Amino acid sequence: MMDYETYCKIKKLHDQEGLSCTQIADEIALDPRTVRKWIQQERYRPRQSTPKTSILDPFKPEINRMLEKHNYTATQVYQQLQELNYDGSYNTIKRYVRKIRPKRSEPYLKLSFAPGECAQVDWGSFGSVNVGNTRRRLSFFVMVLCYSRFMYVEFTVSQTMEHWLSCHQHAFEFFGGVPARVMVDNLKSAVLKRIVGQDPVFNRKYLDFSRHCGFDISACNVRKGNEKGIVESGVGYVKKNFLNGLDIQDFSHLNTACRNWLGNIANARIHGETKKIPAEMLTQDLPHLQALAIHPYDIGTVSQVRASSQFRVALDSNRYSVPAEYAGAALTMKIYPDRICLYHEDKLLARHIRCYDRNKDIENPDHPKALLAKRRKAKTQMIYKRFLSLSPRAHEYYEALAEKRFNPAAHIHRIVALSEIYTCEAVERAMDDAFVFRAFSAEYIANILEQKNRVEEKTGVLHLTRASDLLDLDIAKPDMSLYRTPGEE
Repeated sequence: MMDYETYCKIKKLHDQEGLSCTQIADEIALDPRTVRKWIQQERYRPRQSTPKTSILDPFKPEINRMLEKHNYTATQVYQQLQELNYDGSYNTIKRYVRKIRPKRSEPYLKLSFAPGECAQVDWGSFGSVNVGNTRRRLSFFVMVLCYSRFMYVEFTVSQTMEHWLSCHQHAFEFFGGVPARVMVDNLKSAVLKRIVGQDPVFNRKYLDFSRHCGFDISACNVRKGNEKGIVESGVGYVKKNFLNGLDIQDFSHLNTACRNWLGNIANARIHGETKKIPAEMLTQDLPHLQALAIHPYDIGTVSQVRASSQFRVALDSNRYSVPAEYAGAALTMKIYPDRICLYHEDKLLARHIRCYDRNKDIENPDHPKALLAKRRKAKTQMIYKRFLSLSPRAHEYYEALAEKRFNPAAHIHRIVALSEIYTCEAVERAMDDAFVFRAFSAEYIANILEQKNRVEEKTGVLHLTRASDLLDLDIAKPDMSLYRTPGEE
């Protein structure tokens, strides 16, 4: 569409500079026919747009009146207009109703909180993160003190009960006290059931934790996210400010970086709602917060498991060892965010650092020792049976060995090994000979077997190659004086 500025430029290039239509078209990137048309015009005349008519035009006042009276659906409007002889399509009405229907926003009261009165809490999620050789969903816990807007954030790779309670404890320690109540959403870690007209049914573990720490639980109504808008704004702020554009290579350093962000940015900024700094406002919250519990709550999640035949228990696709003698036994597993503990009848069997990688086998080197010792004993017993089968006097020989040698089992191993090198009959004869010489050790048996097995070479006949060799022998004359008696001449 031609505008007034372009029209003036065309007239100037033609009337003052004397350019042709083709030259003007190249100059301002228009079609030459368009340039020629507007050169012939004495003045600028904008195009008069003709309003489009619609079959719905006669019925629009009635539609507006209906929607102002009640929030009718497009189908209901279409049905009523058919009674007024409307013969157009339903889609035409649907498009018009969607265009003019007033957007209704439900009003809600702005909540106000006194210092130390309440904290709001929620989970957030942000993709996945590397943990060892695998990836897990990245979650973050957010708790905000409603009066000061002082915020605590902790990243985890799980949203289970032990993480939920652990993050609460860390948040209270970070704040320096416990608020009077904590406002939560209807997640299963906090609320098990909501029935209209009745109080919510809280998770027993979370309820016990709240009583131990000294706060009340306040659950939002169903689909009433505005009731905990403070923490929802906090979750959004974490995503937009801390996580946006952050290159997360590994989970291990994420919480350290988050603590720095909380101290230098999140709690040190001027809050958009209160127009005050949360870290400074915290000083007004602190006198009204309850003191931390003297003894921390045991946040471990307890479950019953059974050890496998390989004396392992499974958790999150990883396997953890217990002592070998408890293979197949029913055990109690207590799960913490950083460790797992395994019990048998109130006896602690194993304690492992919790692994968030996948398909890992975590074994305590001491756990298979009993099984290995049992196997060694079985092997020793089998060798002893083989030793007794070598000779009827083998048991008697073993007793003699035990009297004279410090480690008779080692001698038995060697004697059985000798029976594999020599025959069993040869070892039996050697043992009989050992009784004669009172020689009780594996070395004596080996010497006897070696002597019995040695082949003696017979003395050969002296052969002379030449008879003249006999003539070359020089024999000294014997000294007969050696045989004379004294006094004899």
